[in-house]
Amino acid sequence: MTTPKISFEFFPPKTLEASFKLWETAKVLAPLAPDFVSVTYGAGGTTRKLTHEAVTTINRQFGLQVAAHLTCVEATRAETMEIVQSYADAGITEIVALRGDAPKDADRFTPHTDGFDNSVALIEAIAARGDMTIRCGAYPEPHPDSADTDADVTWLKRKIEAGASSAITQFFFEPETFFRFRDKCVAAGIDAPIIPGLLPVQSWAGTKRFAATCNTTVPDWAEEAFQLAALDGPDAQRTLATDLSVDLCEKLIAGGVDQLHFYTLNRPELTRDVCAALGVRPKAGLEAVA
Repeated sequence: MTTPKISFEFFPPKTLEASFKLWETAKVLAPLAPDFVSVTYGAGGTTRKLTHEAVTTINRQFGLQVAAHLTCVEATRAETMEIVQSYADAGITEIVALRGDAPKDADRFTPHTDGFDNSVALIEAIAARGDMTIRCGAYPEPHPDSADTDADVTWLKRKIEAGASSAITQFFFEPETFFRFRDKCVAAGIDAPIIPGLLPVQSWAGTKRFAATCNTTVPDWAEEAFQLAALDGPDAQRTLATDLSVDLCEKLIAGGVDQLHFYTLNRPELTRDVCAALGVRPKAGLEAVA
């Protein structure tokens, strides 16, 4: 089996305890030499400053290529592009450009009066600078605001044409979900890399809640498996989560996937174990520099 390239997603800390957790996560996973790591934006742009601090700190302390999430939510075009410039000034050259989720008190996304209407407009503006590598989101199952997968493929093509060089998918449980989507993308003329997003199950209840918010199908077999594992305690659940993640990754790799993106939830152990099973080994000299 070919050893894949890997990347990781972190989220910015809101408390001192969470800061230590993020630092420990980066410390554990940095030696695996990820192709890049990304740092998320809170719903409604609520962690804008925290995201910037996390991105620049990880880049400085670990020397990792960091892709900063950026959304269109509750900001003017000028404010959004000022954020891009602040990243460029800090030596950050990658952006994950997203429309973003609606604020917690809103039912759906509504553009700021002077803001970007959608991710395509955001990508076009960043691409016009000529100094950023832009990644975007992709949805193997219909986005909550989308009519169907065909509409998501069409929208992804627009994002690639606007200047995104690759896409990271929402998480999914079965390899066929990704392969069907990839085939549709190829048929639509999309030739940019589409990186599968993977969520090792830290908490089955939490994973199901997350799946419900982003329209990810939870298979009956997964529900039954985790219910049975719960009867045998946390160790059995962890073993099941690891085995299922490794199995999914191996099937994706067998199907031609050469890069995997892990949603770590700032808890590194399960992701580290899955990577180890795939042959991804730590490399010397990638610890924090200070």
